[in-house]
Amino acid sequence: MSTSFGPVVAGSAQSSDAPAPATPRAVAHRGGTANPSAAALQERFPGAVHTVTVVWGETTVLVDRSQLLEIVRWLHDDPSQRYDYLSDVTAVEFRDVELPLEVVWHLRSLPYRRFLRLKVTLEKRGPLEVPSVWSVYRGADWMERECYDMFGIRFTGHPDLRRLLMWEQYKEGYPLRKDFPLRGRFSRSEQLRQALAANPEARYSKEELSIAQAFEDLPDDMRRRLSAGEKTGE
Repeated sequence: MSTSFGPVVAGSAQSSDAPAPATPRAVAHRGGTANPSAAALQERFPGAVHTVTVVWGETTVLVDRSQLLEIVRWLHDDPSQRYDYLSDVTAVEFRDVELPLEVVWHLRSLPYRRFLRLKVTLEKRGPLEVPSVWSVYRGADWMERECYDMFGIRFTGHPDLRRLLMWEQYKEGYPLRKDFPLRGRFSRSEQLRQALAANPEARYSKEELSIAQAFEDLPDDMRRRLSAGEKTGE
């Protein structure tokens, strides 16, 4: 079975009389012309679009969590939209404890030269879960894992959701949450003890994780002291 691949040419889906791309100037803080995809979403998913805002010329659409995956798939597949590039998946938590968390997706349509920001809000007292968009954008794999690792947001449907930056046995929580202490909840000696007590071969091979090799390289007396639970101090 043969497959063909062709490059995506920026602006190729625009009409021939479309203005040439130019750096916008004197952009208003709020207001301005919204991305036409926002109106298309309101027409296609009337009950799922909560708000449309334009800030510094960028359009943000707040959508319902239950229809997020359907919305993303339509933006990707529909010939009038063609959002073929997912540039980021992240989250925002505000200092006000009453405000919900926001999960954010940055989508770009190269053929139409459009940028669209999608948002979903999650109440902190409820389950921090949103649908994974991995089935639409394979590039969402590590982005969603990083968001899960740093904020504790679970992406349902992700094929391999586990920590990406912190080790899997990390027990201190989620470093980008507002309730996370700057020094961490555990001392450095406790972090080291947990790391040395972990079984690195439970998921990784020695080629994938070097902590076991690093421990073997320590002097014999240091290995004995650490294995006995000696505190290393701060």
